[in-house]
Amino acid sequence: MLSSRLSGPVLSAFRVVVGLLFACHGAASLFGVLGGVRGTGATVPVGAWPGWWAAVIEFVGGGLVLLGLFTRPAAVICSGAMAYGYFTVHQPRGLWPLTNGGEPAVLFCWSFFTIAVLGAGTWSLDALISGLRAPQQLAIPDTTYRWHNEATRNLHRHAAENVTEEYGGLVSRIEHHKITTGAPSAAWRSTGRLSRMPRSAPRRGQRPAGPPSLRRTR
Repeated sequence: MLSSRLSGPVLSAFRVVVGLLFACHGAASLFGVLGGVRGTGATVPVGAWPGWWAAVIEFVGGGLVLLGLFTRPAAVICSGAMAYGYFTVHQPRGLWPLTNGGEPAVLFCWSFFTIAVLGAGTWSLDALISGLRAPQQLAIPDTTYRWHNEATRNLHRHAAENVTEEYGGLVSRIEHHKITTGAPSAAWRSTGRLSRMPRSAPRRGQRPAGPPSLRRTR
């Protein structure tokens, strides 16, 4: 279906956009680019809590999510950082994100939570690394299975040919013995099939033959 084919690329595009915007927030706070902190061009003092550490998580975590590398762990950390920031900074200012200025934190929190659950998508370094590892892991088992199937087919074919040859030779010996002597051969008796041959009906007035233990002694 079309939706199943597009789910991977769409998830990848969503991950790239979210990771890029998040990394831009971190770069602005750490390096003063893109307007710096709140458009002032300033940077967050190194080691300041919680601003500098939040900026590091934004820059590093957003970059990892952008590239699709260690996507799920990075997304979990980013989502947790935004949840912590919302409840410690924005929630005391008001109940709703629209009034306390916490809309970006809420959106980033749930976006990263979605990525952590669904994964990186088709276009990611995680998918590329998994694709490179998969052939090496499956090469030996696949070759072994092919060899096993081929050997099994050859074994069955040879067994069928041997059975056919042995049965044909047995039938030929039996027919030759019947023609020359008019009696079943020892080869036929050795197969145990003589006991399963249909017995002729007894003549009128003649008792059917049975096991010696059941015959009457005269």
